[in-house]
Amino acid sequence: MHTRTVFFISDGTGITAETFGNAILAQFEFKPRHVRLPFVDTVDKAHQVVRQVNHTAEVEGRKPLVFTTLVNIEILRVIEQGCRGMLLDMFGTFVRPLEVELGLKSNHRVGRFSDASKSKEYHDRIEAINFSLAHDDGQSNRDLEGADVILVGVSRSGKTPTSLYLAMQYGLKAANYPLIPEDFERQQLPPALAAHRKKIFGLTIQPERLAEIRNERRPNSRYAALENCRAEVAEAEAMMRRAGIRWLSTTTKSIEEIATTILQEIRPERLVY
Repeated sequence: MHTRTVFFISDGTGITAETFGNAILAQFEFKPRHVRLPFVDTVDKAHQVVRQVNHTAEVEGRKPLVFTTLVNIEILRVIEQGCRGMLLDMFGTFVRPLEVELGLKSNHRVGRFSDASKSKEYHDRIEAINFSLAHDDGQSNRDLEGADVILVGVSRSGKTPTSLYLAMQYGLKAANYPLIPEDFERQQLPPALAAHRKKIFGLTIQPERLAEIRNERRPNSRYAALENCRAEVAEAEAMMRRAGIRWLSTTTKSIEEIATTILQEIRPERLVY
């Protein structure tokens, strides 16, 4: 059962408020109830939010935690004056002091996705996502010279989610290739990758964890058998060592940690934030 309700309030998507708030809350051992309230872009909606927060405070008998990224001062004032929660105004905490220090006024833009249709960065991100989907699991060899990174590893070692995260979060064109028995027999990387060795990064995983993951997809199959997983992982790691490819184990790492390590190693010239 949750011990406290946390509200994430924004006049945009609420993603920034929720991401930042969750990073802070992760420092504490408790299980809050999360309520995201995006697109609070009018005074009337702000009053509705105040009523919802105050009702929660009354029912639960304790202050809700309220993270906000509200740009509009009039809307923020309604929240500040009316809500009976612990208010954590991220823009007030960080943006206004920076305005003083830099001697500049912020553009008071609502969210990172505003005016997306006019943003080159947004279109680059969409193009990267489409590229990663088209080059998932070795589906296509076309345009690999346009890839920022190419991930290799045995099936179910985390290549697809990492590729999509790199595309969505950083706008990187990430292809991924599974290492299969034919590659192990040749003791070489897939031929299509030979010209792109500098872009390749390898992912591996503990065989025991790999067997668990594969059994969820194809239970009681040779594909998921622990003995087969051990053999594939051993062959893949040996191949990556021979080829001089940088690689890491995904067994105990989050997608964010995997992506950060790849960025440190590959250091692509083009990043979208």
